[in-house]
Amino acid sequence: MAPPAGQTAAVAEAAGGGDAQPQQQQQQQRGFGSTVSGIIRIAVFWYFASKFFSPKQKPMDPAQPHHLMTNLFHKGESLDMWFYLSEQEKFTDFSNEGALYWHETNIPYAVWTPESIRTRSLKYYPSQTLQNNGSLYAHVFFARSGFPIDPSDPEYQPLNSFGRTHPVATYFPKRKANKKKSLLGNAKDSDESQPEPEKVVDKNSDVKEEVPVEWVSLWKPNVTINLVDDFTHYSQNGVPPNIAPHLLVEPSTGNYYPTIYFNEFWLLRDKMIPMNETVSEVQLDLEISPISMMKWQLFQQVDQSFQMQRSYGSMLDGESDELKRVFLEGNPYLLGITMFVSMLHSVFDFLAFKNDIQFWNKNKSMEGLSAKSVVLNFICQFVIFLYLLDNDTSWMILASSGVGVCIEFWKIGKAMRIEVDRSGMIPRLRFHDRESYASNKTKEYDDIAIKFLSYVLLLLVVGLSIYSLAYERHKSWYSWILSSLTSCVYMFGFIMMCPQLFINYKLKSVAHLPWRQMTYKFLNTIIDDLFAFVIKMPILHRLSVFRDDVIFLIYLYQRWVYPVDKTRVNEFGFGGEDETAEKKLITEKEEEEDNKKTN
Repeated sequence: MAPPAGQTAAVAEAAGGGDAQPQQQQQQQRGFGSTVSGIIRIAVFWYFASKFFSPKQKPMDPAQPHHLMTNLFHKGESLDMWFYLSEQEKFTDFSNEGALYWHETNIPYAVWTPESIRTRSLKYYPSQTLQNNGSLYAHVFFARSGFPIDPSDPEYQPLNSFGRTHPVATYFPKRKANKKKSLLGNAKDSDESQPEPEKVVDKNSDVKEEVPVEWVSLWKPNVTINLVDDFTHYSQNGVPPNIAPHLLVEPSTGNYYPTIYFNEFWLLRDKMIPMNETVSEVQLDLEISPISMMKWQLFQQVDQSFQMQRSYGSMLDGESDELKRVFLEGNPYLLGITMFVSMLHSVFDFLAFKNDIQFWNKNKSMEGLSAKSVVLNFICQFVIFLYLLDNDTSWMILASSGVGVCIEFWKIGKAMRIEVDRSGMIPRLRFHDRESYASNKTKEYDDIAIKFLSYVLLLLVVGLSIYSLAYERHKSWYSWILSSLTSCVYMFGFIMMCPQLFINYKLKSVAHLPWRQMTYKFLNTIIDDLFAFVIKMPILHRLSVFRDDVIFLIYLYQRWVYPVDKTRVNEFGFGGEDETAEKKLITEKEEEEDNKKTN
């Protein structure tokens, strides 16, 4: 429902769009594949549910004749159309020629011919009421050719005409103002950032009341009128629930008029024009065309799936428009390749995750593995989780990141011994090196690598944090710390993999690494390289993709240079030749016992 006309609205501008962090954009891109799959699943489920679980027809009284609802008009029948614009929701002034903006004759109903598609573009000059948050409605009427639509006309017949009303000016809540500011007190940045409306709290009441939402009036530049090709025979109590709200039934005959569908599926919000005192002229593109029953229901199911995902918190406002933009502006062949590659990416992600869990679950020795890298990975994942939590990310991405944090902490328990110290007032966790890690050169090389790399990482973190503090805006000091640490994780995350390279170099071996899991990750990196060239993404994420390539190429080079030593303990804590020798001894003993029994 539209807000009161007297409520003043400002121009709807996306506040803070230019200062959006690259990390948040990356998380939205990661959620693209899950969003598409969720929409398809919900649409298919809703379609079959409406087909098979629609309200069943009540038992008919044998004394009453069985009646089926049919379309009052026939396929190919000629129609005349009148298009009026009015600031009143109910229109009865048919004699007002100034309100009639479009009139067409002899439109064939539900026939796909050039004559059934009519278009027109016109200029509209908004009134002062519309400029100040007023309303405007499009009143569309159809009638059989030669018949009037005015009920006051002597030749008017209700069975020959029908119509529908649709708002041309719609309302959206004003987007939240950017709360970010310069923490150093830069006057220019402080002027650009406007605080959000504050909540009003009554001291005598525990209930918090928010300031009324400010609404913005937006002009729809396109109005597409579709006549649905529907000649289905419906029983009176068996109309599908997704069709019943759109069905206009004539009460005397019990039959229905042709369905008028105002198609706004491809109308994106950023294409709408904010209405205010400065807007004196707007463009309005009109179109009349038929639409098939299947296509109409498909549009309905997808829109309903968008609404369901927004209500569940799995889709943010604006993500549905971004998804539609991909289909509108993208190359269809490139889109198909992207979806196929995204499926491969998901499969490789799952396989890498599965083998990573298997490796650490069965691993019995930390010889040759960097335990400190495991701890650093946990810290990085935890920083990213806090950053997503601070930026109002959808719960699906938060849940995925939270699971990743738990898995990284579980890995610490596999790489180190964790004990609970209850000697003090507050229990504390103590971490101890495993014997297989501390009893050989692995710990020494790991300490050397972390020592020098920590100096480099510290300088990079401090430098990037100072730059972010001086030239970027943040909501608070806490947000500045999180955004700086998260930026460092994305930019310098490759440093976390360098200790393992150093250990491999000093031990001259790579037999201790989980190569199956690393292979799947490397395949995903190649897919990310393709996306880096094809899809628009932040420069930091694009650089992070290519620096992962460098690290994996070094791993491959080490695997080629250092041949596998079969006497060395593998990733599951077993030695190749030792295990073979033990099996030979067991086999020989079994053969001797068999010989004794035979003799």
